[in-house]
Amino acid sequence: MVRYFTVVAEHRHFGRAATALRIAQPSLSRQIRRLEQQLGARLLDRTPQGARLTEAGEVFLPRARALLRSAHLAAAHTHAASHPRGITIGHTAIVVVTPVVREFRRTHPDAQVHTLLLGHEEVRPALLDHRVDAVVTRLPLQADQLRVTPLCDQPRSLLVRSDHRLAGRQFVTLDDIADEPLPRMADPAMNAFWRIDPRPDGRPVPDGPLVSVVEEKIELVLAGQAVAIVPACVDGALHPDLTAIPLEGVEPSRVVLAVRADDESRLVAEFGRCAHDHFRAEPKIARESA
Repeated sequence: MVRYFTVVAEHRHFGRAATALRIAQPSLSRQIRRLEQQLGARLLDRTPQGARLTEAGEVFLPRARALLRSAHLAAAHTHAASHPRGITIGHTAIVVVTPVVREFRRTHPDAQVHTLLLGHEEVRPALLDHRVDAVVTRLPLQADQLRVTPLCDQPRSLLVRSDHRLAGRQFVTLDDIADEPLPRMADPAMNAFWRIDPRPDGRPVPDGPLVSVVEEKIELVLAGQAVAIVPACVDGALHPDLTAIPLEGVEPSRVVLAVRADDESRLVAEFGRCAHDHFRAEPKIARESA
């Protein structure tokens, strides 16, 4: 009945609405009257030109559309839970998911598995908009309406030019880079974490240029305009003029799996187990490489 009402409201005409719905016009009129009786309000007035929303109808229309969207979403969730045939896996920069996806495809040959590279600021919107079903990314992350599971911790390193004064050191500390400019990021949480700003001693961090993607950060380091704090998995192999030095005395970068809090898909749960099995060895690897 609610859908019938929205179609009449769209066409402003019972006859055209009945044609669009492929039902007889008397049947459509009966359904609308039944809905009005349930609501205790008249929703539509017939006019010589067709039909016109009453004041109550104007109020009910956006709520009716929202109700239909919610019903469609509930049906989609139910279908996905009972027919786990496809999954889209998101990931952010410097998070390697290829081995996990390869293993998941091997163990789920009938599933349609897609991957999508996301900017860090896209992770939560992409999940809530159902563009992706799971995302492997790094903290910090706004977790409202999400379920976030830690996968592994990776130490952080300092990325510098190979001719930088600190290149060749076995490790560096925050004191060593107290006067080094670091690239800035628009997201406050990301900016604080990857610049370690403020510093434990309260000293301000020298500002480098504003960047939006990790590639811009690397270009700044190559140009000698800044140094950058990066996950330990980033090393000089990126470019012959770059080198990464272990950064001691700072908390590690945490790799996590994020999914929608209300997602009950078996395929998403199985991907989560596969990701956990793969990444649980990462902390050991990262410490040895550091």
